[in-house]
Amino acid sequence: MDTEKRVSEEERVSNHQFHTTRLTPSYRIDLRNPTNEYVDQFFNANQVSDWSQLSWKEIGKPYEVKSLASSKKEWEKKHGEMSVKTSWEFFNRSFHDWFVKDIPAELEDSKKQLLSYFSKFQLREVKHALGETARLSLWNYAHRIEDGVWDPRGKRALFEGLDVKKPRILFLGAAEGYEAMQLYAMYPEGEVVMVDYDEFCQTDRFGHFPSTYPFLGIDPATNHHKVWYKDQMNIHYMVEDIRNLPFGKEFDIVLSVGLLEHFPDNYKEVVMDWHRKFLKPGGYIIMTTPRLQLKSRLFYKIMADVMNHTYRELMDIRQMGLYVYEGGFDIKRHGYIKVHNGIVAQPR
Repeated sequence: MDTEKRVSEEERVSNHQFHTTRLTPSYRIDLRNPTNEYVDQFFNANQVSDWSQLSWKEIGKPYEVKSLASSKKEWEKKHGEMSVKTSWEFFNRSFHDWFVKDIPAELEDSKKQLLSYFSKFQLREVKHALGETARLSLWNYAHRIEDGVWDPRGKRALFEGLDVKKPRILFLGAAEGYEAMQLYAMYPEGEVVMVDYDEFCQTDRFGHFPSTYPFLGIDPATNHHKVWYKDQMNIHYMVEDIRNLPFGKEFDIVLSVGLLEHFPDNYKEVVMDWHRKFLKPGGYIIMTTPRLQLKSRLFYKIMADVMNHTYRELMDIRQMGLYVYEGGFDIKRHGYIKVHNGIVAQPR
């Protein structure tokens, strides 16, 4: 935070820009629908009325993504099986490289290269350029146009209505910390503790997260809508293994985004225990996982070199919810947003 440049006043998003959206070269800014009055457009809840009646035989197990990044395969040829921590280090650096791209400029350059290789009948280069153009086009749509990775309207719909004031929020496997910052904006004046065991997440993914990105939330002085920025939030980032955290049951919200699906079934109960371990009585866990749908399977196929360094599953909301229920939690809200399942739950 000390090295982060503070946002100048002229860069701040003023109130008259509520209800608007615009594109930057790397991502979308979306301040539409600050009241989330049309929640059903973003979050479809209550598919399951009684989790105790749901069975694995009925719903089946999640889909395992088996395609692997070429960098992982090449590394393992030289060094043997890649450790989980090293896999995450590869993923974080690869993923971050895509977040900071000027997508329209790189897409235009890639298309020009492709035409040049075609004109010279350089078939090997044509194949490579086709793949890069496809990846850039897909990332442009998924992250920048559709805003499916951050999905601020969907996340706000998922997060709304929690009975908390000035909450302490613990984010497990925080990466750049996007969702915890959105939570802070909606429930301000508390504290966020972000945890990831890859130092790169603290220094680069969070450290270089754009200080001009606006999070739509609440002004606690007026209860009106307000835009918050990263440098206005009370955030502490810890580089640590979740298993070694020094905390007790002291957080109002324990959050994870894309964590559960990276663990095979024999570890999922342990993952749920991590969430329970740090939660105050009456507190909430909030979890998301990537949805099992055709476009998600296509995304992880085409973007394998960017995404697929670790064990990964795609689930539907019933599968995710059954893991959470069997982990000892009562599910208060469940459903899906653009490309993620979402659950809010409390320990039984």
